[in-house]
Amino acid sequence: MSDVAVVGGGIIGLSIAWRLVERGRDVTVFDDGDEGAWHVAAGMLAPGGESAFEDPKLVRLMERSADLWPGFAAELGVDVGYDDTGTLSLAMTADDVAEAARVWTRQQLPLLRPTELRELEPALSPRVRAGVHSPRERQVDPRRVVAALREKLHDRIVPKRIESLSDVDATTVVVAAGCGTARLTGLPVRPVKGQVLRLRGEPGLLRHVLDATVDGRSVYVVPRRDGEIVVGATQEERTDRLVTAGGVYDLLRAAIELVPGLAELELAETTVGHRPGTPDNAPMIGFFGDGHIVAAGHHRNGILLAPVTAELVADLVVEGRECPDFDPRRF
Repeated sequence: MSDVAVVGGGIIGLSIAWRLVERGRDVTVFDDGDEGAWHVAAGMLAPGGESAFEDPKLVRLMERSADLWPGFAAELGVDVGYDDTGTLSLAMTADDVAEAARVWTRQQLPLLRPTELRELEPALSPRVRAGVHSPRERQVDPRRVVAALREKLHDRIVPKRIESLSDVDATTVVVAAGCGTARLTGLPVRPVKGQVLRLRGEPGLLRHVLDATVDGRSVYVVPRRDGEIVVGATQEERTDRLVTAGGVYDLLRAAIELVPGLAELELAETTVGHRPGTPDNAPMIGFFGDGHIVAAGHHRNGILLAPVTAELVADLVVEGRECPDFDPRRF
């Protein structure tokens, strides 16, 4: 019997397991082999852009986790695509500027003119009206992070689908199963569908993450150093895994209007994932039963919140220190 069993082999579960092993616990990870939201995620580490109208407690958690990411990435010991060039938040029309200005005012970032933006990113469309540079917003490649974590924990990962928590033999069980958490715990975690595209071309077209509003449509464009560009994401209260023509069209249309050169790139992958949402779209981190802990419901912020969630769960298991702000018993 292990000290701790972690149910879920995604970025949250693996990060928790890694931190617990570092703190001397005997850990087993049960991984059902399903590719979770991390496999689709672009990896934007954007506490400012994502938190504009969130609960202040969640904002503080996101900012704390963003501060942990440089050290977290370095500790993994391999290239996980961590990049601190920053994000350009952009608006295409006057109406888009008016909408984005609420976030930019809160962030207290200086407004950049179109000429200044194109000095930073020459590939931008001349239609871009205004924007800001957010140096604190960074990115990482979630697929590389998960691969690195699996390598560190390879002898502790058991490929098995857990049907009931009563089947898990451990002193403490941590459920970090994303959307599968609802089935195992009865807690209110719902799937929120997102469609994401991956384009491929020669490296160097873009340097910054772009987070834009284009004719009222939100789109992000995330360049990797190897020439891959991630474009996302739709947000749909649906459970299916269909890549739809409308979803692809909306994303490509907005992305190409923002960066016309994207039209020449290969459409290399279309994917669908499901973000695990809660009724208040904040995570659940804490005990929900005797010896049972949940760490799920991170919605759009699972990649960003992985380091801090791992720390909070490790503190709970090792020191008994609870996190009342995100107690699952609030539901």
